[in-house]
Parts: sequence; structure tokens; C-alpha cells
Amino acid sequence: MKNARLLLFVLLVLGLPAFSLAQVDKDSGVKSSVIRRVLPPEALVMENMPAVPIEIAEATKKYTEAKPVGGGSWHPIKREMLASKRASNTTQVHYLATPMGEVKQLTDFPDGVGGGSWQPTTGKYFLFFKASGGNEIAQLHRYDMDGGKITRLTLNDKMRIGGGPWTTAGDRYLYTSLPTGGGTSSDTIKTEFYTIDPMNPDSAKLLVALDGVGWGAIDFSPDDKWLLIAKYISINESELYLYNIATGEKTLLTPKSSEKVAWGAEDFSKDGKGIYITTDQGSEFSRLAYMDLATKQIMPLTSHINWDVQGTDLSEDGRWLAFSTNENGWSKLHVLDTKTNKEIKMPKLPAGQVGGFSWHKKTGELGMNITSFSTLTDVYSLDFKTGKLTHWAQTELNGYETKGLREPELIKWKSFDGLDISGFIYKPATTFKGKRPVIINIHGGPEGQSTPGPLGRSGYFINDLGVALIYPNVRGSSGFGKTFLTLDNGFKREDSVKDIGALIDWIATQPDLDKDRILVTGGSYGGYMTLAVATHYNDKIRASIDIVGISNFVTFLKNTESYRRDLRRVEYGDERDAKMNEFLQKISPLSNAHKITKPMMVVQGKNDPRVPYTEAEQIVAAIKKNNTPVWYLMANDEGHGFSKKNNVDYQFYSSIMFVKEFLLN
Repeated sequence: MKNARLLLFVLLVLGLPAFSLAQVDKDSGVKSSVIRRVLPPEALVMENMPAVPIEIAEATKKYTEAKPVGGGSWHPIKREMLASKRASNTTQVHYLATPMGEVKQLTDFPDGVGGGSWQPTTGKYFLFFKASGGNEIAQLHRYDMDGGKITRLTLNDKMRIGGGPWTTAGDRYLYTSLPTGGGTSSDTIKTEFYTIDPMNPDSAKLLVALDGVGWGAIDFSPDDKWLLIAKYISINESELYLYNIATGEKTLLTPKSSEKVAWGAEDFSKDGKGIYITTDQGSEFSRLAYMDLATKQIMPLTSHINWDVQGTDLSEDGRWLAFSTNENGWSKLHVLDTKTNKEIKMPKLPAGQVGGFSWHKKTGELGMNITSFSTLTDVYSLDFKTGKLTHWAQTELNGYETKGLREPELIKWKSFDGLDISGFIYKPATTFKGKRPVIINIHGGPEGQSTPGPLGRSGYFINDLGVALIYPNVRGSSGFGKTFLTLDNGFKREDSVKDIGALIDWIATQPDLDKDRILVTGGSYGGYMTLAVATHYNDKIRASIDIVGISNFVTFLKNTESYRRDLRRVEYGDERDAKMNEFLQKISPLSNAHKITKPMMVVQGKNDPRVPYTEAEQIVAAIKKNNTPVWYLMANDEGHGFSKKNNVDYQFYSSIMFVKEFLLN
């Protein structure tokens, strides 16, 4: 036993998975010599799943050990920044003092930590949010740079705390508070805005309580007398308000109309006379604009760009406005000169997704994250005075091979009604001969979008197993105009499922793809799509992997967290309406589970507040009745998808085994 413990210790030090040294054969009762198996993390509960051979962990190690780095908040005085990076098992806040210098870990918790925001005048401390076990009931904390002391600032574990802006003076921080509990009536929910001096936890003061959900505080005016507020109703509809701090009066800024318009609030102008916004009013795409607060007149700034504008940030002096555009899945950086309202010429940046903008108060540099196909995620800054691009931090690839990978290809196909649907395909090397098996991976949202970029672990399926991966953007995906966004709403829900049916037919026409070896997978709404495809196209697929998916819309809407319920009803339909309830029951995968005869793997977090674990358990029970093979993997310390590395790794190993057994064999 002493030698076994020593070996286990050595494996942990080397970063290799633990494995069992011996195992009793159930048939013979004889203890075998050395049967090497990966030991699952203690929090995992597995049903009908085989043990994972250590060889799979060893073969995939180069895909599981990369550590991407995401830049965050600039220090208000020093040329230094906070960054996010995985430390051991979870993502934590790190400190980056010099370009390409040490990325120093600051926080250390069993659960991941969400970002960090410097106190905006002295930088003596920063704020961060942390939840537990994937429950998303985040709480606000303060980290003191002198000594590293951490102080929890919000203490009610039944309230979900969300972020907001600092006052312009930097003396108080605004946070939001929402009640949790699936049984809470959404009709009585109030969103509360509090301000706090983070150095004095007892100073929290209620600013305003607003009826309902979807409220967010965006920015304080330069004189801290006004607060810009957004009310999110749906992906297609929102409103902007101006709140008077002194009087408590809330004024609607956006005009009422018969047309549903998505308004996005960004920043007050430096003089406080206007705000920068995004809007799709009169357009298919979200465009950048300026609103004069005295007249409420709106001046478009990017009418020449027929793509969605996203991720804006105004420089400290108010001169430069950075934003990106989503151009068919690729993002492009733009910077607007607010004096002339014209864009300035940008230097060439590494190709990929660009975002996470942050202006340094003193140097005027623009910090950003660039995610590329070859380097995963790196941190950069751009100096507009010199045009110099500085590389601050790069992903620790730790064996992940980026050379020789084939770039993703944009593909298009016609759906059942003639609508053009698109996606990206990642093909294996041409050294793999014959028609290649296919994995279709459907994004969540439903308003999400699959964009080209690094695949991380999924690269194993392409490079080592010779599987082609397709990431479709079915109707309802963002990035293709607001009309496209609505084409799956309510009673049109299954039209998006038919888009996958059309994709399966398209695969059958491709000379290098194998129509007889198709697996479908997806998470969250993509999990629902996976289950729906498994019922509609059971005879055209080999297997499926459902990750935190909705199995019954009515039970989902009943049990999802109350602060999300009304927002989801706008998208899926209101189950309290008899006609809609009947429709939702009819199309739900649970009602059609008897059609599923192909093997399925189901992955779920026990603490998921969005899609409760009961959605997974009821579909697993239903599939069992068909005598269909179903693997069930649940984590007691996770929520809406796995985030802890040990759990993610085991899910990955198990998925490989599932793919090998049911797709490739």
C-alpha cells in the first residue's frame, strides 16, 4: 500500500491522471496484475459507463494541458493588468506586471473566479465574483494588493450578485442583487441596485429596486448624477433608461414603436451630453450610434457596416471608441475618432476573434484578447501614439500542436424552406483515406453563434481519429440579422431542427464525408437540439451526446431559476398558455423519447440553475425503456456544464470512448 501511495503521489506531481493498480475480475473473482484505469473525480456519478483506460489519458495529454490567458482590467496608474488563467483545476485571477513576464497567481479557490476589477483611482485593491459548485449564486469579494487579504462583501447566499459600474469618482461600486430559488414567482421578483464603498462592507446602500428581471446598470455620468440603465426583454428587444440619482426618477430614452428594437447601452460621452449606443432600429444588424440626451436624437455612426457591432469601450479621455464587428463569424477591430466620427486606420492584427477591450487611463493603450486558430488566446495592447502592438501574454500550449492544422471552411446548404444555412467544417488531414465520419456540434443560446477558432480538446477527434467536425449556425443564431434571429421562436421551434436534417442530407452529397457515420452533440440549447435530432433523425445518425440539454420545455420552464424564467418564455413560449403548453409538450424530446434507439451519452451538473439536473434524469430514464445504450455522467460539484479541469478531463476521456465505440466501430 505504501508503494501504491508513492506512485499515486508521483503521478499527481507529474500531472498524470491517477489510475488503479489492481482490479478484481467480476466473473472469475481473481485479482488481476495491473489494470490501469483513470480514477474518476470523487464528485462524478456515473451510470452504465465503462472504466477509462490510462492509455486514453496519456494519448490526449497534449490536448488537455494548454492554459489560455485572458487579459482583464488595467491598473489605473501602473502599466500592469489583471488576467485570467487556469491554476491547477480552475480559472483564477492572475497579475501581469510586464509584457511576456510572469503571470502571477493571486486567487486560489476550489471554484473558478470571474475576472477582476481594479479600484479605479489608486489600484490598492480589486473586486471579483465567486460562486460555488456551479450554482451561479455569485458573491462580491475584495482582494487587497498589500498582503493579499480577501474580504467577502456580500453575505446573503440566497441572493445572486451581479456586476455593475464604478462611480466616475471611484469611491463606490454598483452591484445588482436578485433572489434565487426555482419556486420563486417571477411576477414578484425585483432587481435591486446597491452601491458600496468596498473598503467598508457595511456601507452597502440600496439605490433602487426595479420590478422584474433583465435590468442592468451600465455607466455613471461624468458627474455621477445620472445612471444609464438597460432593460433586456429578449435578444430582439430592449430599452434604455436614465436614472436620476438625487430624485429617483427613471426616464425612458428609447422610443416606443411597433417594431421590436434591440438597444444596447455602452458609455456616456466625456462631456456627459450624450451616450454611445448600439441599435438595430431600421436595420437587420446592430449598429453603433450616438444619442443626444437633450433632444434624444440619434446619429448613426456605422451605417456603412452591414454586420453586428459588439464589445465597445470608450477611452478615458473620451477621444477613442473601440468596437468590433462580427463578420460572418470572424471579428474585426475598429476604432472611432469621436471628434470626427471617422474610423482610424488599424495596424494588422493576428487573425482571429478580438475582444475584451480595456483602455489604460494613463498610457492610452488599448488592451485586448485575440483568440486565433493557431495560438489559442493571447493578450495584446495597442499604442495609438506609436502604432506599436505589444504582446503581453501567450497561451501555455504545453504540447498542444498547432502546426499543420487545416483552417476551418465556411459551408452553406439549403434548408427545407430554401433558407440558406451556414456553418464551419474542420476536416482531418488528407492522410486519412476514405470517407470520414462526422460529428455535428450545435451551439447553445439559442442565440449563440459558432465562430471559427481554436478547438482545444476537440482537435483530438480531427487529428488523431480522422473525424470531421461541423459547427452549424441554424436559424435563431446571432450574427445573421434580426430576422434570422426570430425564425425559431415559439411555434417555429422545430424549424431549426429541420436545418440539421438538411445538413445531414448535405453530408450525404459530399464525396469525402460518410453519411452512415454521423454523431450529433451540443450543450444547453444545443443539448435540446441534440435530443430533438435523435428523435427526428434517429435512422440517419449513429449516436449522440447531450450536454445539459432541455428534455421537456414545460418542466424546464417550471424548474429553471426564477430570475431566468420570463426571459426564456419570450424565446420558447409561455407554458402557462394552454395552446403553447400543448405544443411544447408535443415537441419536447421527452415526449418522443420512444423513437431514440441509437446510443446516447448524457452529461449534467447537479447544481445547474439554468437547465436543472432533472431534465437529464428524466430523459435517461425514458431512453432506458427502449433498451437503448445510454451513458450518464453527472458531477455533484458542477452547474451548467463542467468547468473544473479534473471533471472536464474525465468527460473528455469518456466522450472519446463513446465516439470510438458507437461512431467509429
